[in-house]
Amino acid sequence: MHGFARTLNGAAVTAVLGALVAGMVGPVRAQGAQAGGGQPPAEAQTQKKLKDQGEYDIYNSVIKDITAQNFTKALTDLDTWKQKYPESDYRDDRLYFYIQAYNGTNQPAKVLDAASELLSKDLKTAFPDPKQQLQILYPVTFNAAKIAASGSTATPTPEELATGEKAAHQLADFAASYFTAANKPAAASDADWAKARAQVEDVAKAALVTLAMYPGTEAMKANPKDPANCAKAEPVFVKALQEYPDSATVGWALAGALRCQQVQHPDKVPAAIYEYARAAAIDPTLGGTADPKAIQNYVNQVYTAYHGSDEGLKEFQQAAAKAPMPPPDFKLASATEVAQEKEAQFEKSNPQLALWMKVKGQLSDTNGQQYFDSQLKDAAVPKLKGTLVEAKPACHAKELLVAVPEPGQQSTLQPEITLKLDAPTTGKPTAGAEIEWEGVPSAFSREPFMLTMDTEKAKIDGLKEEHCGPAAPARKGARKK
Repeated sequence: MHGFARTLNGAAVTAVLGALVAGMVGPVRAQGAQAGGGQPPAEAQTQKKLKDQGEYDIYNSVIKDITAQNFTKALTDLDTWKQKYPESDYRDDRLYFYIQAYNGTNQPAKVLDAASELLSKDLKTAFPDPKQQLQILYPVTFNAAKIAASGSTATPTPEELATGEKAAHQLADFAASYFTAANKPAAASDADWAKARAQVEDVAKAALVTLAMYPGTEAMKANPKDPANCAKAEPVFVKALQEYPDSATVGWALAGALRCQQVQHPDKVPAAIYEYARAAAIDPTLGGTADPKAIQNYVNQVYTAYHGSDEGLKEFQQAAAKAPMPPPDFKLASATEVAQEKEAQFEKSNPQLALWMKVKGQLSDTNGQQYFDSQLKDAAVPKLKGTLVEAKPACHAKELLVAVPEPGQQSTLQPEITLKLDAPTTGKPTAGAEIEWEGVPSAFSREPFMLTMDTEKAKIDGLKEEHCGPAAPARKGARKK
């Protein structure tokens, strides 16, 4: 279910607000007919009159029903009142009671239908007591959002949505004007009075957000993973987010609508991740409807899956929290783009190693021999760099076995290239020396991996040689020839 209903059903109504909303019949009854007289107080006679004793009896029964919270019987009595006295001076009060009774019997659509006529008037004129205004606006706002929430099976009409939106706006205005120090009951603490106002404002705002999102949530309700439904919902959520930029609920919904179009529109995925990240940054509870840890874990998951790692996520979320929509220059690199950028930087800083890694990758592939025969053999290869592992023979070497280590490699170096020299070395090549050379590939073995290159000794840079030392003395007793 959408966050609205869960937020309000899960939140305890403050004692002060409960008293204001629950005490719904007091103000009306004070204007009602007096027992045995059949007429309202004298000060109200110039405005409204009960037509006869029969209307008084029904009126009095309705008040008793509502006071006892017998809402089913109240509806029966209200229907009788409406049938027998359709043009009653107390028509507005009757609609007021209908709202309470329909709300009490969980009939949201009928709450809105009953409220429609009242909200077409100046509510302050029809009901001067602000408590009555609250007792109308609060249930109407709640029920409008209730049937607009994604988990509702009801389908509100455009008129019902309009009534709900109007009530929610008026409820927000009411909270700002009514919950002042001057109107605070003497028995209520400042903290409780502030909590009551906050709850009314929360109801109004949550309802407005839910109603703004309704066409989008309705489009996605049948199948939230259908890209066509998501495409219909997207502009609705965009508009709602523009109206309510601090709503994490709207941002999260927009993110879902964008991401479900990723097959057809992969370019929308970065914006989806932006909205996910922003929602988690500004309110990871999504209006009190979600586990903040689960929400942040999900953000980590989608960010890492797209970007290739969680690198930069913290800064990304901080930036996203500043604006409801991605800025025009917004960019989130994909894992492929990150890898390409790193490869480009690596090639720039390590050109020789990068060249060798590409060559080695081709040779190690299943078609490595074909690549060697068709493209590499007898071809000029740019200068490479490696580490001398072994010379053969150790003195006056004719072959050099070379490894090409990767940056930071800690494992034992394994020869990958054999350099066949045009002339033997004059001394003993020093193992571990870093050398550079130019050569021509002449042979290749995939198992074990070894590329043989012909090179000129004079074209090897960095080669260090030690003196081979005197020849070993002849063994005693060796026969002279």
